[in-house]
Amino acid sequence: MAKIWDFASYNLLYLHSPPVGLEHLHCDMKRGFTKARKGEPEVAELLEKDNIYQRIGLLAQKGVWEFHHDCLMLSRRDAVKQVAEIIQLNQEVDLVQERVIKILDNYHNHPILWDKNIIQLSRGDEGFPEPILIHQGSYQFNLYAAIDCIFMEEDGSLNILDLKTGKTGFDKRQGYIYLLAASYLYPNQKAVASFYNLETCQWSEKITASPETLQCILIELSRVSQQHQKLLRLYRNNPADFKKIFPPNPGISCRYCAFNSICEFTVDEAIA
Repeated sequence: MAKIWDFASYNLLYLHSPPVGLEHLHCDMKRGFTKARKGEPEVAELLEKDNIYQRIGLLAQKGVWEFHHDCLMLSRRDAVKQVAEIIQLNQEVDLVQERVIKILDNYHNHPILWDKNIIQLSRGDEGFPEPILIHQGSYQFNLYAAIDCIFMEEDGSLNILDLKTGKTGFDKRQGYIYLLAASYLYPNQKAVASFYNLETCQWSEKITASPETLQCILIELSRVSQQHQKLLRLYRNNPADFKKIFPPNPGISCRYCAFNSICEFTVDEAIA
């Protein structure tokens, strides 16, 4: 069978279509750097570097994994110190250390997975998950769904949990994508999706989806995947038109953009 290159994921959907209320922060040029120019040395170098917020998220996920990897860890009085040493937290900048220690304290005090029947728990650094081949009409693409945790509810249904950090709100579309993935991975089991913020200790509502909703999500992912491939082809054939194919949206979001050092449209005062 020929290898399928077309793909979709929540990240790709987010880069094409931000959540409601965050449209002013959306920048197609960021997607262009990330997806179209990722092979260029200076772009690749920037992509390899985790920013502070990515480091916090990754280390938080590793911390949760370590709490459950050793079945006795959560019962230890010095568990937070032990986990911090295992994930080498002392090698991070001060802000990352402060935030992650607080997350570890929160989780040690409120271990939400302590009594759960955990089916899958990610450490966060496993790389890309195995893709799910999706057929939508005559079009086919790979769906990538990096799932943080799956546990079984008391009623036998699966809860697909995404662990969050920071102040970013929960995007219900991500939950729907997880449920779409679950419909392929666990076709005979009822599933719900949920989010939990490790810093605020807040749960989202449980997200459910009808077959009709999942079909709508599938159609949207197919549309985004095809549009993405079309734009990639446009850029490969016309690299000089980069800024037309992936137009910039300079503003306050430049401050947090990984490419502000190489983007000609970066707003200087935004990163001052």
